[in-house]
Amino acid sequence: MNCWRHFRTRQELYHFERTVSVTFRLSNSAFLRMPVSKREEPKNAGQPSGLPKLPVPPLKETLEMYLKCMSHLIPEDQFKNTKSIVEKFGAPGGVGELLQKKLLERHKEKDNWVYDYWLEDMYLNNRLALPVNSSPVMVFPEQNFRGQNDVLSYAAHLISGVLKYKSLIDSNNLPVEEGRGQQAGKTMCMDQYKKVFTSYRLPGPKTDNLVVHKSTERPDPEQIIVACKNQFFALDVGINFCQLSEKDLYTQLERIKKMADSEEERQPAIGLLTSDGRTQWAKARSVLMQDSTNRDSLDMIERCLCLVCLDDPSGIELTDSNRASLMLHGGGKDKNGGNRWYDKPMQFVIGADGCCGVVCEHSPFEGIVLVKCTEYLLSYVSSSSRLVRAASVSELPAPKRLRWKCSPEIHALLTDAADKLQRLVQNLEMNVYQFNSYGKDFIKKQKMSPDAFVQVALQLTYYRRHGRLVPTYESASIRRFQEGRVDNIRSSTPEALAFVKAMSNSSNFTDAEKMEKFKTAIEAQISYTRLAVAGNAIDNHLLGLREVAKELKIETPELFTDPTYLTSIQFMLSTSQVPTTEKMFCCYGPVVPNGYGACYNPQADHIIFCVSSFNDCAETNSDLFVKTLDGCLMEMQDLCRKWNTQATPEKKEGTPKLMKNGRKS
Repeated sequence: MNCWRHFRTRQELYHFERTVSVTFRLSNSAFLRMPVSKREEPKNAGQPSGLPKLPVPPLKETLEMYLKCMSHLIPEDQFKNTKSIVEKFGAPGGVGELLQKKLLERHKEKDNWVYDYWLEDMYLNNRLALPVNSSPVMVFPEQNFRGQNDVLSYAAHLISGVLKYKSLIDSNNLPVEEGRGQQAGKTMCMDQYKKVFTSYRLPGPKTDNLVVHKSTERPDPEQIIVACKNQFFALDVGINFCQLSEKDLYTQLERIKKMADSEEERQPAIGLLTSDGRTQWAKARSVLMQDSTNRDSLDMIERCLCLVCLDDPSGIELTDSNRASLMLHGGGKDKNGGNRWYDKPMQFVIGADGCCGVVCEHSPFEGIVLVKCTEYLLSYVSSSSRLVRAASVSELPAPKRLRWKCSPEIHALLTDAADKLQRLVQNLEMNVYQFNSYGKDFIKKQKMSPDAFVQVALQLTYYRRHGRLVPTYESASIRRFQEGRVDNIRSSTPEALAFVKAMSNSSNFTDAEKMEKFKTAIEAQISYTRLAVAGNAIDNHLLGLREVAKELKIETPELFTDPTYLTSIQFMLSTSQVPTTEKMFCCYGPVVPNGYGACYNPQADHIIFCVSSFNDCAETNSDLFVKTLDGCLMEMQDLCRKWNTQATPEKKEGTPKLMKNGRKS
């Protein structure tokens, strides 16, 4: 190849590059360690110009909506007290007006007034372990590997796809996205894509830092870290800006597999430390950093593009539910739980038994970015009619095994982390269920939004299981604004409560009355969705007001110490719609100990639900939730069919129909 013509061998070039890169790293490491919030970032050349700033909603409207959202979820006496507190907070000349004024000033000064507050509150300040509690996963179709050659061929092809996708990001050649549904035609912010292969979540004793490297800051050979048998290996994927061929990648992966099999060279399963709580992992990392060997290994992992995890067979039946669980936690210390590094945003898992997918550290980007990337990769992998199955004859430098020097303290921390991960594995209850009776096509024929339909179904299910509604989280994209991430759609509306009560007391309501309440609940869901994607929902606004009060060092307003507010941010039902065009599904764990995680993927003729809960909570049960959900979806279909059959033309003409934009026709 022309890029190697001044060197006699690749080995010679490799040593030259390493010398140059080490010199550069030593002079720039302090800058590279700066968290995102403390570094001036160059503007994204591929970013759409003219995106508006996220608005600051009117204070009066947020407070009124807050009361509406909570009025039916708490006892009447508690609500009366909360209403008094809210009125005092929003009174003319009160503390609310002061905080709102400061937010408006912040809006003028920053590209996105809530971004830093939101990132810290949602992710960086959270001290829970990343697996299950924070990191979502994408589960690929089960692969039918016939042996090691198939596994390594698949891995080499996937890595090649990763490098091609990264080049699209770096060259700003990803198509600028436009919104769908409530955001149809709106240009989306593309900033999150720049963080997919360049970021790292650095643990801290009280708060983590999201560190982002820029490609121009890294002249050394780009590396992927390959995890195999709980060992980590640095794989240079390019030499002098020339990408390795798939045969070369296959050769290097084959070498890594042989190196990992060596018992004499086996290193401790350091990756287990990253599965611990964030404060505990920060402590362990500070101990590791005391040794130069560990510092070098940590540096390589923290600056790599991504991880490729070559997993051993799990030894369990690969049902959808089991594959989802394995992707979330690796099966624990005795399986592949240590074959991970949870701080990296993208970990591509390739199991010898065909269990494959991606583990995502969520702080740098949203689910849609994960979906777009993985859809590209699955399409890329499936487009090849023949995967490479032979080693390269090229002369390549051997991959580097990352080494660790572990004190007795580190060994004790490893044991503790492994035990906690095992308890997490045993505690997670996951049910992946494909509802096959109908999908979004049927829902659209009812002139209803599929997402709103499913959200109302989840409310009905929760009510049937627990006899009440609870604060519910559904992520709403606000990427139509600069640096936009998400806000919350509060799906447990008063209208949803009226509908689920009618459905649970069928003898007291006619089908026409139930259908009217159903449509009203759908309309309320659509209305709040429209509010959220326009940047006018309440959660980010209340968060901003709370954080401004902290910055001003004033006494915490009573609004934020009121039990109602504390209840409002305990999302016992955490939901997200993650539709895909490839045969894969997304899942995650509950966000509170007594809650559910409910991710769903609506397709034309079916809907995939991934419902999670914790076994140590007596109130929750994923299997029973799914069984109830199935019944609720069937009842809702039956109601629609009865109404379509029984309603006379005159009744149909007199009943408002909901169009795609949520307006009445």
